[in-house]
Parts: sequence; structure tokens; C-alpha cells
Amino acid sequence: MVRLPLTPAEVERGQRLGALLRRARGERSMLDVALAAQVSPETLRKIESGRVATPAFPTIAAIADVLGLSLDAVWAQISRPEGAAAPAAAGRDTSEQLAS
Repeated sequence: MVRLPLTPAEVERGQRLGALLRRARGERSMLDVALAAQVSPETLRKIESGRVATPAFPTIAAIADVLGLSLDAVWAQISRPEGAAAPAAAGRDTSEQLAS
């Protein structure tokens, strides 16, 4: 099976995802988060560095759960370009806390 090259938008979204997860992980070690999410530390490292721009949904769901992030908040953060304002109706939730 041939995998199509990622679009620039997909690459950028992967980079935003990695940055979001790094910020949410904070001072927790990569090893602790990876083990709690039942993914390899190498997988988490590749996602956080943007080397895996389109990780599998169950992988992101597991990592988000360990980090206390809702999938809605993750999607809201990674689907908008850098510097774009968050939706006004979002209120003060996890997505806004991570944006700051």
C-alpha cells in the first residue's frame, strides 16, 4: 500500500498537536505519560516532535485521556492556524487554558 504524502496543512496540524501535548504534559516525564497511555515512549516522542503528523485516533485518545484533555479541546486547538482566536462561545475550558 502506497501512502500519499502529507499536505502542508496536515504537517502543520501535526506540529500543533505535538506542541499541545508537550504543553499539557508539563513537568510529567514522557515515559510516565506514555506508559499510562499504553503507547511506547518513542511513539509519544515522535508525536510531540511532529514526526508523526497523523497518529492513529486511539493513540491520541489514550494520550489525551492521561493528560486530562477532552478530544474536543484537542481538535479545537489543532484545527485552527497558529495565532487564530478561539471561538468566543467556548468559555474558560481546557482548550483556553492550553492556549495561554
